[in-house]
Amino acid sequence: MNGREMMKLVAGLVLALGLASPAAAQLARNSDAPVDITADSLEVVNTECLSIWSGSAEALQDRTRLRADVLKTFNQKGADKAGGQSAPCGALQRIEAIGNVFYVTPQQRVRGNNAVYEVTSERIVITGDVVAVSGQNVIRGDRLTVDVASGNAQMESGSKGPGKARPRAVIYPNQQAAAQPAPRR
Repeated sequence: MNGREMMKLVAGLVLALGLASPAAAQLARNSDAPVDITADSLEVVNTECLSIWSGSAEALQDRTRLRADVLKTFNQKGADKAGGQSAPCGALQRIEAIGNVFYVTPQQRVRGNNAVYEVTSERIVITGDVVAVSGQNVIRGDRLTVDVASGNAQMESGSKGPGKARPRAVIYPNQQAAAQPAPRR
């Protein structure tokens, strides 16, 4: 590969990954920090504005982590130009996490089978045997939707009625009061 081909490859990677424009992603609540992604391997499909991060993939923003076997990042597709060429890929739109998903913030740890983070709605949806832990409190269900901006969340299950696998929580009501330091006198 000559120098010109190498420069085209690097430029394609930068554009496909949305590094040429500021990221609007907010994986972490109220953070303008960049999203740092790493994995054992990376495949870039420029025509689809898609990057596939495989093998212990991890996206980190501030103190929030999204880990999975595979992370797929989707960027905005550029408009078609005259002559059949398309404009470079734009900002990050979505991250899909596949297999052994962990979403970890300073306040909670969530695991599931899959997740989708939508940048514009600032919402992450974690599905498949979801377990969320905050301190000693634990909640289980099939689908957890978290509004990253507000911190609001909703746990759902496909089952209805007694004896079914409905959302379930074990909550320690006095945990927060015990965890706070005693006031100084």
